Amino acid sequence: MTQGKVVKGIQFVKFRDAGNPVVLAEKYDADGADELVFLDITATVENRDILIDVVRKTAEKVIIPFSVGGGIRSKDDMRQILRAGADKVSVNTGAFKIPSLISECANAFGNQCVVLSMDVRKITQNRWNVFINGGRTDTGISAIDWAEKAVNLGAGEILLTSIDRDGTKKGYDLELTKAVSKSVNVPVIASGGAGKLEDFSDVFTKGKADAALAASLFHFGELKIKDVKGFLLSKNIPIRN
Repeated sequence: MTQGKVVKGIQFVKFRDAGNPVVLAEKYDADGADELVFLDITATVENRDILIDVVRKTAEKVIIPFSVGGGIRSKDDMRQILRAGADKVSVNTGAFKIPSLISECANAFGNQCVVLSMDVRKITQNRWNVFINGGRTDTGISAIDWAEKAVNLGAGEILLTSIDRDGTKKGYDLELTKAVSKSVNVPVIASGGAGKLEDFSDVFTKGKADAALAASLFHFGELKIKDVKGFLLSKNIPIRN
């Protein structure tokens, strides 16, 4: 999401307009999505606050939990998002620059409200680095190390996005997802790369993810949420009803 519109790109570039976030949120709620994730992908780079109006309007329309992130730089920023109706807040660049933000927010609002969003690229075999500023800046820090540190500071979930796989529809990065999932004791949400039904089952069975996020497949009508859930049930993978 950027400037009040839902967009979807490939490897964090070449963005396409996917529609109105509130309208799409209401649709996905009706279609059976378990949760929604809103990430304002340019808020940090443009040094502006997240679009509170969108959060508030979404909260009025949906009953499923939703997370919001982008441009979160302080405990007060998180408080505003939660007061506007979000259930969780995702922190990324702001938390990397000031790690104490994680513990401050966890102490104030509870670990369950604090989601660490990690944008990650593969650097070498079995090495993935964390990227910040909308995927533009390599921190030089291992994704595994940062995940472990953030959880120790109080992050209650990890939203793990593979920049390499984002929008490619080549499947989730199973190695990355498994490595992070094994290193922490909080839920890991895999993101980036879903292209077919089998990708969802693979990320749970091989990648050891606790949840899977998909965007373009649903935004552009290539798959329906009920079809994904039905497929996972056929593979004896438990899902939320």
